[in-house]
Amino acid sequence: MMNKTKLALGIAAATLTMAGALVSPQAIAGSKADAEGMNSKVDALEAQLQAMQAEISRLRAESGRGADAGKVQELDEWMNSVKNKPVEAAEKNHLFSARGGWMHMDDNRGSTTGLAGSGLGADILTSETDKDAFYYGGAIDFNMNNDLFGLMPHTSFLMELGVEYSELGDRKDSGLDNVITAATGPGGVTGGVPTNLQQSVTVNMLRINASPKVKFMHGSKFRPWLIPVGLDINVISPPSDAVTVLNTGMQFGAGAEYELLKGIVIGADGRYHHTFDDVDGVNTDGFTLGGSLGFKF
Repeated sequence: MMNKTKLALGIAAATLTMAGALVSPQAIAGSKADAEGMNSKVDALEAQLQAMQAEISRLRAESGRGADAGKVQELDEWMNSVKNKPVEAAEKNHLFSARGGWMHMDDNRGSTTGLAGSGLGADILTSETDKDAFYYGGAIDFNMNNDLFGLMPHTSFLMELGVEYSELGDRKDSGLDNVITAATGPGGVTGGVPTNLQQSVTVNMLRINASPKVKFMHGSKFRPWLIPVGLDINVISPPSDAVTVLNTGMQFGAGAEYELLKGIVIGADGRYHHTFDDVDGVNTDGFTLGGSLGFKF
């Protein structure tokens, strides 16, 4: 405020001085005898005017420096507010889960029907097993966004990559072994070659999946979710009669999770797995029910 007052006074003084300079030559011009005096006065007025101009420039510079000082002070206050603001931890949206549970197949694996329990026309390499199995595995949920691409607030879109192992039966005789045993008798020989040549097998399957997942209620501890449709890759053991071990299918699922402790999540889910074709006679359709324990990262 003081700088602005000085600037105004300086400009007013300069204006009055210039007005006096304009009037004085007219008054002095009436007398030729005072020409020399007039010249000296004009020189003095010019010197005063130059001094005034210098003072005005100085006042303006000081006023500019005051404005810069205000900006610097404002910047310092902002920096201090940022420094004093509490550090917020980055939100953890990805999830690694270990999961397992119960699986039920639509059809039996293997067969001991037909001629001498061979399973001809069904699955000769494996005898019948239960339709029920246990499974365990793990999955990673990669969070893509939390508004479903701008369509729904508080709704997350994720990609799940998972793998699970399931076991339907342990050490089951095969249909081929049954045929040999029926032809020679238990412990017998055929042409000097012992029977029961083929070892028993463990009937199991490995499933790999990649699935889009929609998870609701972002920001809440309880979060339901669904998988509209995902990709399954099934690897069976033992192989089919055509020695095929792999087919593809799809899965549908729904579940929910709850953040028990900060960053530790428990959950439950149900899924149905479907393939359009069997694996050369081996059907891999079925559903799973299980739970999970996950950790956010």
